[in-house]
Amino acid sequence: MDRTLHEFRDLVKGPEIDLAGAALAVARIEYPDLPPIRSLAELDELAARSSVPTAGGGRRALDRLCDFLFAGEGFRGNAEDYYDPRNSCLNDVLDRRLGIPITLAVVIMEVGRRVGLEISGIGLPGHFCVGARIGGELLVLDPFGGGRVLERAEAEAVASRAVGRPVKLTDEHFAPTSKAQIVVRMLRNLEGIYARREDWTKALAVIDRLLVVDADAPTHLRDRGTVLIKLGELHRGASEWERYLTRYPQARDAAAFKEELRRIRQTLAEKN
Repeated sequence: MDRTLHEFRDLVKGPEIDLAGAALAVARIEYPDLPPIRSLAELDELAARSSVPTAGGGRRALDRLCDFLFAGEGFRGNAEDYYDPRNSCLNDVLDRRLGIPITLAVVIMEVGRRVGLEISGIGLPGHFCVGARIGGELLVLDPFGGGRVLERAEAEAVASRAVGRPVKLTDEHFAPTSKAQIVVRMLRNLEGIYARREDWTKALAVIDRLLVVDADAPTHLRDRGTVLIKLGELHRGASEWERYLTRYPQARDAAAFKEELRRIRQTLAEKN
């Protein structure tokens, strides 16, 4: 196991995940030698400069935090180059003030935590938001939209645009997202970005981390085999596909992968 993977495992397998630390461990796929201390200090500094009222703040404190981060500090969504991997790396988001919904959400949550605000992740379909309970009411904020408050109809419109079809949201969609789920979603975003770029070495590093934090999801095992084959490691890729088919014989894509596995075996036999 490589050093960064081992350190990632230690961070996400403890009793309580340090969200900022885990996000920076994800960024080490892109920056293997990244020291977390500078980015953690930047979060501390943002909290110290925010002037958010810590006693009885409520809605005022939440509004002040969003105004500080988005209007004052200039954090914004990178709509111009959404699939730049730097948007998924917390250190880059802090340096460049650019990100995607989930990394901007981590900034709000982590700075908010430092000033005493309880802000949770809300994983809407295709679009990550945050939420805070103020006087018993859940306020949903869109980090990619400058921290603006979303009413239910607006949240449905945002999610529908993100997935490209009408979405009807239920109360379950607004349930707080666990830190482990946030880490998984960050990794899945990066997996898609690296696959789009055909950067299979980094895609493999992502999947190895997904298998640490989300081991029960069958797709990671299947995808690991696919990426290994893309890297030309046919024996290892075939072995992963065999494990996938053995564990999940009723998977919807089982027949297709059995056929792909047969072709890989034939290719390997022809080489011997």
